[in-house]
Amino acid sequence: MAKVDLKKPIVEEIAANIKDAQSVVLVDYRGLTVEQDTDLRKQLREAGITYKVYKNTMMNFAFKGTDCECLMPYLEGPSAIAISTTDATAPARVICKFAKGAPKLEVKGGIVEGAAYDADGIAEIAKIPSRDELLSKLLGSIQSPITNFARVMNQLAEKGGAGECEAAPKEAEDAAQEAPEAATEAPAAE
Repeated sequence: MAKVDLKKPIVEEIAANIKDAQSVVLVDYRGLTVEQDTDLRKQLREAGITYKVYKNTMMNFAFKGTDCECLMPYLEGPSAIAISTTDATAPARVICKFAKGAPKLEVKGGIVEGAAYDADGIAEIAKIPSRDELLSKLLGSIQSPITNFARVMNQLAEKGGAGECEAAPKEAEDAAQEAPEAATEAPAAE
């Protein structure tokens, strides 16, 4: 079997993984211990991220003609690729968080929703909360006014409701009733 035939399935596997990816992050894993690498892989797997080490030439062939083509200059030295098809910020977030405890892990660059970023850009993307966190914050901000309104209504009910409020003076009621009548009686300007 020719070498090309052995390499073709690997290139196709990479191409299939990046085809529907929301984000792709390249890292240099040199210097990680086996324990650190295992821990990183576990965290990425739990977040639903595909993480693999491929030869740069294989990734180079797979990247041609795709959004990932701009990552080709980063294919120097040992490279691993983290791919997410569900959460655009997950690979950057997990890898950058892990890199704080393992300074040997170096982010090279990546693509998030079609836009290319260098290592600093990926670090900024990592600061964005997950989709679930953002949704819970949104729900909390929507729910807050409703909760406050319910609390006020509950306090009114405990105090006896609107029945204990002072009734409006008779003159104010009469003025309120006359105001709409006066507006309808005004002659139209010609």
